[in-house]
Amino acid sequence: MTGDQADIIGRIKSTLPVGWFPDDSPMLDSLLGGVAQAWSWIYDWISYVGQQTRITTAAGVWLDLAAVDYFGADLPRRPHETDEHFSKRIHRNLLRKRGTRCDVISALTDLTGRSPDVFEPARCSDTGAYGIDPASSGGLSYNAVGGWGSLALPFQCFITAYRPVPSGIAFVSGWCCYAGGYGGGVIQYVDLALMEDQISDMEIYGAISLTLPVATIGWTRIAS
Repeated sequence: MTGDQADIIGRIKSTLPVGWFPDDSPMLDSLLGGVAQAWSWIYDWISYVGQQTRITTAAGVWLDLAAVDYFGADLPRRPHETDEHFSKRIHRNLLRKRGTRCDVISALTDLTGRSPDVFEPARCSDTGAYGIDPASSGGLSYNAVGGWGSLALPFQCFITAYRPVPSGIAFVSGWCCYAGGYGGGVIQYVDLALMEDQISDMEIYGAISLTLPVATIGWTRIAS
């Protein structure tokens, strides 16, 4: 079954009693054509609605609504992002592992291309401890790691996330860049939206929020 107007006319004719109309009946075809046009329009819209109920085939604002349904405001569409790329990001985040320190690091590394620093005050591997031989523990003795431990901060961690290294804009040099000298490149005012792989700070916060275990706190700092 298709929504083609000629196909609909043919199916309507097949239901009419045999012998009522000749094979060549322009008046009947015109009448049925009006009905078929409306049904074809309805069929196309039903097919369109069916596509929007699946992330794989959804498009436009319906894909944005799917992202809001699953992730709230934590997975927005990026500026100038295509439906195909956005759909792949939604699928990847739906199936992402969550709830552990490694999952937080993996999510941020996948998003920014840079591994974050995660410090847990109650984790000896992050803080070091009294009476541990640095030679045997790989440098985990007291004051060798660089963070003060505390059991007064349960289910909390400190995260330093890093913005991705910008890829720049082809044939355009940055301000005060040596390549912008005479004959070495072009310096101009540009919109940041022209730069590829733009990751907003809100998207970084969203990735952390979606990955942290429930009832935990991740104090976050974003650095370049």
